[in-house]
Amino acid sequence: MQEYRHLEPEELALDPSFQRWQLENDPIDGSFWQEWLVQNPDKDEVVEKAAYLLSALHNSYGQQFRERLPISEHEIQEEINRLRESINKPDTSTKWLHFAPIRYGMAASILVILGLFGWYILQSTAKKSGVTYTELVARVAEPLSEIRNTTDAPLLVNLPDKSTIVLYPKSRVSYANQFDGNKREIYLSGKGFFEVVRNPSQPFYVYANGLVTKVLGTSFTVQAYEGARQMKVVVKTGKVAVFAQYQDANPQKETYKLEGIVLTPNQQIVYSPAETQFTKGLVDNPVPLEQANQQQLFTFKRTPIADVFGTLSQSYGLKIVFDQDVMSACYLTASFSDEPLFEKLDLICRTINASYKQVDGSILISGNGCK
Repeated sequence: MQEYRHLEPEELALDPSFQRWQLENDPIDGSFWQEWLVQNPDKDEVVEKAAYLLSALHNSYGQQFRERLPISEHEIQEEINRLRESINKPDTSTKWLHFAPIRYGMAASILVILGLFGWYILQSTAKKSGVTYTELVARVAEPLSEIRNTTDAPLLVNLPDKSTIVLYPKSRVSYANQFDGNKREIYLSGKGFFEVVRNPSQPFYVYANGLVTKVLGTSFTVQAYEGARQMKVVVKTGKVAVFAQYQDANPQKETYKLEGIVLTPNQQIVYSPAETQFTKGLVDNPVPLEQANQQQLFTFKRTPIADVFGTLSQSYGLKIVFDQDVMSACYLTASFSDEPLFEKLDLICRTINASYKQVDGSILISGNGCK
């Protein structure tokens, strides 16, 4: 699964799906990227820069550029390495003739763009320090209550606002005796399952070793052990927003909006602190939403495929992207019960001669339609 949030503009411009959207106006990729922008509004500038770069390359090399799409990252890196070798060796000027015009143009353009955005990369790297649970708790002026789970079983923690935490072994939390001000703040090291009482006027924050989760009222799991190479947030109900500690630039100006990477039920984020890299995806086994009938039978009798995907999307709370025009002649006759979602999708796609993949927490269906 490709994760796009951590990509720089020059990297995004090389993505085949992004290229198809920008240069070929592909309806499936176009639908996906429009939805992705809705879910990631803070990435508008990155997308604009990537689109500008792609347009500049296309305008410079025209049809040659289109015929070379998609150009792999390996090819680009190989040409960059060759270009650097040529620059460093004064007696190798003849090597310039070995580049096909389009491949040299791509490599040179990437080097230029890397230079233009170098300051951005350095800024991001400088901010990757993050802060640990111990450091965060030490900064809080007001007294905090700390609970440690030193047992071998989960421990239920009741918070002042009647929210609860199931605190797992080898984990600890700290919080104020009363939640005053414009936010509720919890400090976690380890793993906890949160059920948060909804209060839009007082958002709920979980600070976990450099990972921040913001909610208004929902249930979710945060796993963030100190020193771990990866951390995770998994949503059960409602919506949460996840971001790195350094991105909480102005906590005094609370907007009561979920900004950052927004997760909905059956979605998760895996965070790598060393690279400040987020990977958004689906949980291993998506389950129907609580408001859906748990005993629901997914029974279809010559049902248009758009209605089938609509039913699955509504039941699991997931975005399913497909080309309705291409698949307008596809129908499904089948009955499902408690099979895992991915088994349902496997059977449906085999029936209509299609395939699916996970992209940024959504399902992307590809196929040539039905006759």
